[in-house]
Amino acid sequence: MKTIKNKIKYWSLVALAALIAACTNNDVYFQYKAIPPSGWDKDSVCTFDIPVDDTTTVFNLYVNIRNRGEYPYQNLWLFLQKTSPDSVIAKDSIELYLADQRGKWLGSGLGSVLEMPVLYKQNMQFSQKGTYRFSIGQGMRDSILIGINDIGMRLEKVN
Repeated sequence: MKTIKNKIKYWSLVALAALIAACTNNDVYFQYKAIPPSGWDKDSVCTFDIPVDDTTTVFNLYVNIRNRGEYPYQNLWLFLQKTSPDSVIAKDSIELYLADQRGKWLGSGLGSVLEMPVLYKQNMQFSQKGTYRFSIGQGMRDSILIGINDIGMRLEKVN
């Protein structure tokens, strides 16, 4: 009898924690694009259209990577392009690390797929309302890059 009460208390606390976490989610945008199982072609880009209707709020922008254990490198170079609503283009490149120097994966996850969020822009504000298009391509030397499952972007409000 006592173990049933303990289980009820435990699951009640888990449900409460999940509810609190759901209520404090500051995500404005969060989306993944799948990479073909055959690999990420050097000429292929993932595009994210992020609608912005608030120019006073401060945001953090993340790039999320889901990789498999067969990814052959420690790092990943990405080429990013931001097109603002008035068609102004800004280009950037970032290097991120998916594994440490000993080859241990830095991301988290269950099974063979690991997820790695990377803070791309911190405390940023958008200068105008409208849709911002972000395009991400791989910048590695391989023509076809294996081991990457998905690329995602997440925009969150900063409290």
